[in-house]
Amino acid sequence: MAQQKSEDRVVPDGGVMPVQPTGSSAGGQGKAVPVEEAAWQLCLPIATAEAPRGVARRRVLDRSGVRAVGVPKAIVNAQERAPATMDGVVERLGSALLKVVSNRGAPGPDGMTVQVLRERWPTISKKLRVDLLEGRWRPGEVRRALIPKAGGGQRGLGIPNVTDRVVMEAVRQVLEPVFEPTFHPSSHGFRPGRSCHTAVAEAGQHLQDGYGWVVDVDLEKFFDRVNHQRLMARLAQRVGDRRLLVLIGRLLTARVVLPDGVVVATIEGVPQGSPLSPLLSNIVLDELDTELARRGHRFVRYADDANVYVRSERAGQRVMASMERFINRRLRLKINHDKSAVARPEDRHFLGFCLRHDPQDGSVEVLLSQRTKRNAMARIRELTPRNWGGTLESCIARVNVWLRGWHQFFAIAAASEQFTLRALDAHIRRRLRAIVLKHWKRRRTIARNLIALGVKRQSAWRGIYAGRKSTWALSHSPAVDNGLRVAYFTARGLVRLVDLHRYSRRPIIAPIQAQLELDWG
Repeated sequence: MAQQKSEDRVVPDGGVMPVQPTGSSAGGQGKAVPVEEAAWQLCLPIATAEAPRGVARRRVLDRSGVRAVGVPKAIVNAQERAPATMDGVVERLGSALLKVVSNRGAPGPDGMTVQVLRERWPTISKKLRVDLLEGRWRPGEVRRALIPKAGGGQRGLGIPNVTDRVVMEAVRQVLEPVFEPTFHPSSHGFRPGRSCHTAVAEAGQHLQDGYGWVVDVDLEKFFDRVNHQRLMARLAQRVGDRRLLVLIGRLLTARVVLPDGVVVATIEGVPQGSPLSPLLSNIVLDELDTELARRGHRFVRYADDANVYVRSERAGQRVMASMERFINRRLRLKINHDKSAVARPEDRHFLGFCLRHDPQDGSVEVLLSQRTKRNAMARIRELTPRNWGGTLESCIARVNVWLRGWHQFFAIAAASEQFTLRALDAHIRRRLRAIVLKHWKRRRTIARNLIALGVKRQSAWRGIYAGRKSTWALSHSPAVDNGLRVAYFTARGLVRLVDLHRYSRRPIIAPIQAQLELDWG
């Protein structure tokens, strides 16, 4: 989230904070608005930011959800019968607690863990319920954590206090039944019953229909740049309880504690890592889905990654230009040009995969992207350091955990990826051989152990003492390869990707058409 290092915006309850009116200059003086009204003001249109009172607010259904997507009337009626209210949030605090405890997670700035929260919940919940209903509850600060990104750089995560996470989870449980049924079927991120696999499968269906070019759009720092007033305006269209809107506004504007201990105010963005941010991101980007559907485009979106499928490169360039205008002007976001392009699907990375279409027979293969292969090799190096001080079996055990999880996600890759999987298996075995040689230390010990494993005496001594080879060079020598064979590591429990893929490979393009359409007709 974007923060502002300013002591003026960090004010106690009952104080005032400056709000910049629309149309005034950047250096002009904003009108002072009581903090109690600041969160409610976020739900007003941007043009009326200087007039928080007296503005008509209508509870209307999102036209994009009803007209462009075609929401069944039964769903709309169900929303009207079960609106999102603060009373519903309070009722769901118990189930939200169970969800937060099961997710575990690190403590926030107050240091309270989920175990301590569970023990103190009978006492905490009584005061929490009263404060929520009477509008006195305030969220605590959010701890900022930086984690490395696969492509380089760092990603900022917001870690709220565990009590705040329970409130966020309860709000999510109240809002999701209202907004989830009206999301577009081509949106797959953070939605029940959908996943990366359903997104890739739908993309493959578009390729089979003859849309051989993709407009790959990635939003730059999306979670950090979400406009609060636009988000609150969309929430106010379906949420009529002012107390709930004020609560969401307070959660969005919670102060952030940076890694160096500096406390800053939040002026835009949603905290990536909180239970509520995935749903809020879909609410923001549902407007983009509606616009693409209104224009008749074939598209697939997973969170802030959107792929639009067209029939020619020229059409793709036109779509890219129009999407950029819409995203900049309407959503007030920016496209990451370094990660966005118009290209063939086999040249792009989408959720770890790339798609290859055969125009002759119309088949589509789901392959591993080059980035996925590089990330896998890097992860293997992290799991098998050559200075591993534990036993070989303990190293193999943690490699197996990663292998099974990695394969479970990438199991939809086509059978033609057998060569890549064999190469990864071979690389893992070589890394493990280097660890074994390090454990054996001296070359004389290495030669004797290889002879005991069945390597000919002359080959073992000659292979080990031929030149001043490093441990890494020896790990791929003929003598070591013959002694530390596949069976040696299999006997110690090593799992092979080739075997996992052979016996559990999923269909290339899953038959999910019925699942994707559901009640949409």
